[in-house]
Order: sequence, then C-alpha cells, then structure tokens
Amino acid sequence: MKENTDKQTYGLLAEFKNPAHLMKAAKLTNKAGYKNYDCYSPFPIHGMDDAMGLKPSKLGYIVLGHAILGFTGALSLISWTASVGYPVNISGKPFLNFPAFVPVTFELTILLSAFGAVFGMFFLNNMPKHHNPIFNSDTFKKATDDGFFVIIESDDDLFHDEKTRAFLQEAGAVHIETIEK
Repeated sequence: MKENTDKQTYGLLAEFKNPAHLMKAAKLTNKAGYKNYDCYSPFPIHGMDDAMGLKPSKLGYIVLGHAILGFTGALSLISWTASVGYPVNISGKPFLNFPAFVPVTFELTILLSAFGAVFGMFFLNNMPKHHNPIFNSDTFKKATDDGFFVIIESDDDLFHDEKTRAFLQEAGAVHIETIEK
C-alpha cells in the first residue's frame, strides 16, 4: 500500500464494540507504553482514568488556591478599608467588625473559586482548541451516540503506522481509520 505523501497523518482511530472492549483496549494501550492517545465514548465509563493511567487532576488545587486568594483578599481589603483607609465611627461599633465582613468575604471566595475552576479547566485542557482533525471522520460522529473509540496520535514515540494498526486489531478494534491533519 502506497502512503499518501501530500497529507500528514494525525493518528489512527479505532472503533470498539462496547464499553468493555474500549476499557480493555485502553488498558492494553497504556500497558504497551503509548502516551499520546485518548479514548472517546458517549458517556463516562467508571474506571477509564485508571485504565488509561491518568494522574489525578490538579484542578482542585487550582480552585483551592483561588479560594484562599479570594478569602484573604476580601478580608484584607475590608479590614484595611474599615480600620485604616476610611475609619468611620458608627454608633461606637468597632472598626474591625468581623461578623459584618462575612457576606462579602464569602462571596469573593466563591467568585474567585469559580473563576479558578473555569480558567483552570481551560488551561489544563489546552483550550480553546477550535478544531481537531478527528472531527473530519464520519465514523467518529458515532462517539456522541453509540461509538467507542481510541485514537493513537502519530506524534507518540511508539507510533508506527503498520505496527500500531496491528496492535489495534489485536486489541479488538472493529474498524480502524487513518486520520489526516
């Protein structure tokens, strides 16, 4: 088979029968040493992260950092404003009246946590990514309904077209397609 030299290969897309076969393929792909691959299914599959060998998400730490920043920032701003910047004696109440600071501190903590979650997710997922070459595949359109897929990208160190295709066939793929960039 003559390879097309006009286009570059993005990777090999393999379709599997059901979630169990996809899970098995993910475990085999991870065990084989592939690093640049991904799995797609129309719904979350329990245990897929472990099968793929994914590390725990760092998003929780990002959100916690933003929450602490919001909490300390709000408390610092209110405390400085009430006692140093613009001290106003209202009916003899203390300048640092912490119970009165709770609503603003809570709101700013939640606001910065939400920003950390959204922008942290964008950062960790390398978004926005407006186009992915697998969107050109008609077969891949089934991923939103009843398709279970693994794609091994060509920039993986272990990727070799024939060997990777044979590996995916041994893993139980029912259809294998070359995705062009």
